[in-house]
Amino acid sequence: MIINVPLAYGPYDVHVGPGLIASAGSLTAGLIPPCRCAVLTDTNVAPLYAEKLLGSLRSAGYSPTLLTSPAGENSKSLSEVSALCERMIHAGLDRSSCVFALGGGVVGDLAGFVAAIYYRGIPFIQLPTTIVAQVDSSVGGKTGVNADGGKNLIGAFHQPRLVIADTDTLASLPKRDYNEGFAEVIKHAAIRDFSLLDALDDIPALIARNVAIKAAIVATDEFETLGVRALLNFGHTIGHGIENAAGYGRFRHGEAIALGLVAACRLSVEKSGFAQSDSNRILASLARFNLPLSLPADIPAEAVFQALQKDKKFLGGSVRFILLRQPGDAFVSHDVTPEDILRHIRLLQA
Repeated sequence: MIINVPLAYGPYDVHVGPGLIASAGSLTAGLIPPCRCAVLTDTNVAPLYAEKLLGSLRSAGYSPTLLTSPAGENSKSLSEVSALCERMIHAGLDRSSCVFALGGGVVGDLAGFVAAIYYRGIPFIQLPTTIVAQVDSSVGGKTGVNADGGKNLIGAFHQPRLVIADTDTLASLPKRDYNEGFAEVIKHAAIRDFSLLDALDDIPALIARNVAIKAAIVATDEFETLGVRALLNFGHTIGHGIENAAGYGRFRHGEAIALGLVAACRLSVEKSGFAQSDSNRILASLARFNLPLSLPADIPAEAVFQALQKDKKFLGGSVRFILLRQPGDAFVSHDVTPEDILRHIRLLQA
C-alpha cells in the first residue's frame, strides 16, 4: 500500500507492507542518487534489521555507514546529536549524502534532526519499526530532541523524502512496546475516524488508515500554524508532562499518552458535551491493550503540572487544550484552565 503525503513543496510517499526493508535501496534510488549515506539505528534494532538494510542499500549502489545509538529516550539529546554528526563527518558524508532512520520514534526523531542540521540539511528516509512510529511519528516532519525542561523542545520541521513501513518488523516487538503504539491509533480514532476502534486487528490496513489520517492533517497545516495540526496533540499535553515528571524511561511514550487521553476524554465530557458512553469506549480500547488508566501515587500531580507548563502546547503562557465535541470532532479549546488541568491530573490518581 502506498499513501501520499501531499505537501505543497515536498510531497512524499509512505509505503506500508511486509518485507519492505529488502527493497529500501531500490525504492530510494528513484528519489536520491546513490551516495555515501548514514544508517542511524539503536542497539535494539541494529541486530535485527541493520544488515538487511545495509545489503539492500549496497545492492542499489549506496555506500552506507552504520551508526548505532543506545536504545531509549535518553538518546534524544543534543550530546547524542553532536556525537552522530562528528561520526558522519569522520565517515566522509557531505551535503550530497542522506540519512536512513531505522527504528522507532526515538530513532526517527533523532535521525531526522541530525539530517535537518547536518550541512544545513540533507535528505532522510524513515524506516519505522514500531507501531508508534509507523502510524504517527515517521510521518509529518517533526524532528527533535528533549531538553531538561521538556520533551521535543529542541527540533526542526524536516520532512522525510520517503517512509518505508515494513510491517514484518512489528513481529519482533516485545508485547509492551507493541501495545503502546495503540495509544496513537486510538487517538486518531478519537479525533478523526471512530470506526478505527472496530478495525484494530488487521495491522497493515490499520497502519495505512492511520497514515492517511496523519497525512491529511499534516498536508492542511504542515507547520502547525492554523490550529489543524494541533488536533494531533489530543492527550499529549498531560501525557508529555507525565513522561517528564516520571523520568524518561518509566513509561513508554504510548503509556503516558494513554493517561493523557483518559484525562482529555474526561475534560471533553465536562467542558464540551462529549458523551460519557463514547469516552468509556475510548478508555475500554486503551484497556484492551493493557495501557494504563491511572497515574501511580508516587508521581506528584504538581510535578506533572509543572512539567507540562513548559510544553510547546502552551502559547504565551495560555493553554491550548484539545477536546472532543463528539467522536471524530476535535477542536482547540481555550476554556480549559490550569486549575482544570491540575484537578484532572489528580483525578488520574483517584
